[in-house]
Amino acid sequence: MRKLEEFEGAWQLSRQIADRRNGEEGTLEGVARFTPDGEGRMRYEEEGQLSYAGQAPMTATRAYIWEASEDGIAVSFADGRPFHHIALDRLMPDDNHHCDPDFYHVSYDFSAWPVWRAAWRVVGPEKDYRMISEYRRASGA
Repeated sequence: MRKLEEFEGAWQLSRQIADRRNGEEGTLEGVARFTPDGEGRMRYEEEGQLSYAGQAPMTATRAYIWEASEDGIAVSFADGRPFHHIALDRLMPDDNHHCDPDFYHVSYDFSAWPVWRAAWRVVGPEKDYRMISEYRRASGA
């Protein structure tokens, strides 16, 4: 079983994005950092270069709060709103998030730890994409 503290530090992040709605594919290369916030939680912050064919690359960022729960990790948006749960008693946990009118499904894969993946499938009236993120310990981390 993974523990929240095992995520602390810097991770190389590689992401593949397949947008079925408009037929575009993108990539993101960057770094994700888990930093303790002094209140028993980890702040997740990522920054990377997002690239789509035929478009200029852009810097992309996102942030979440990860907090140990009774049976895993509760993931919240940076403003504290609940997002999803990671059940750490399984090597491949999954969960759902409904953000009306869109539906998000995430599957984690910790079977090759310390390399791990998060695969998102998102569908809704204006969305239809799959996003797979792979994390590896950053050099010197």
